[in-house]
Amino acid sequence: MAVSTLTDDSAWVLTTPKRIRPTDSAAASLKSVGSALDVLECFATDGELGVSDIARRLGCAKSTAHRLLSTLVSRGFVEQDVETGQYRLGIHIYELGQLALQRNQLRYVALPIMRQVAQSTGLTVNLAVPDGADVVFVERLENTDGVRILGHAGRRLPAHCTSSGKIIAAFNDRANAARLAAGFPPRARGTVRSERDWIRVIEQARKDGYAASTSESFDGASSVAVPIMRGKQAVGSLSAFGPTEAVTPRIDKLVPFLTAAANRIAKSYSG
Repeated sequence: MAVSTLTDDSAWVLTTPKRIRPTDSAAASLKSVGSALDVLECFATDGELGVSDIARRLGCAKSTAHRLLSTLVSRGFVEQDVETGQYRLGIHIYELGQLALQRNQLRYVALPIMRQVAQSTGLTVNLAVPDGADVVFVERLENTDGVRILGHAGRRLPAHCTSSGKIIAAFNDRANAARLAAGFPPRARGTVRSERDWIRVIEQARKDGYAASTSESFDGASSVAVPIMRGKQAVGSLSAFGPTEAVTPRIDKLVPFLTAAANRIAKSYSG
């Protein structure tokens, strides 16, 4: 198999545009809240960090970083290893994340249909939603051959690197505009790298009703995605992912199968 298992969690966030903090007076009065959230964001790329690491990334004094970490520890959002002194995300983050997933209606209605698609295709099946210039995979069912390529669900990728991001942008003007504004940093050898290429890809996806990618997020891997529509706007996407040799020759058969499944999801989803 040409696809290598992704083990470095930092790989999926390094090109993600950083969220911009509001600058109005009300937001300024809650600066400490924003700083605490900035601390949590630091752990998106590293499993464990020390006080000095956090201070350096936030551009603040170590004493400030320590106070922020202590507050987050007291609330269970962060925990400290008693032996190394390093910090990591706490169990309360996991609890809240699980609640968010369980209360996500799109995921709820999609999951049983995704299981059918995964069983029928033998491929990894993803449910993605737009978030700014990126897509977030809120559910993932790994391929049935036991080879884990992508790992845990909940991963974020720049929209231009994925078939899911392309097809969502094709039918969601806000997602498309966000990606255009963020640019097109390369990730793998096939990644879209220019606005002109992106526009061409989006126009083709609108025409075809699906989008495909080959070696755009991971070298040697391909995917095909269809939109999940609410009215005339894509609220998410359903995709099949796997080694290029397992996906590309089957696109003509996968597209109608995925489209029928996406239509069933959309019919059951009330938003």
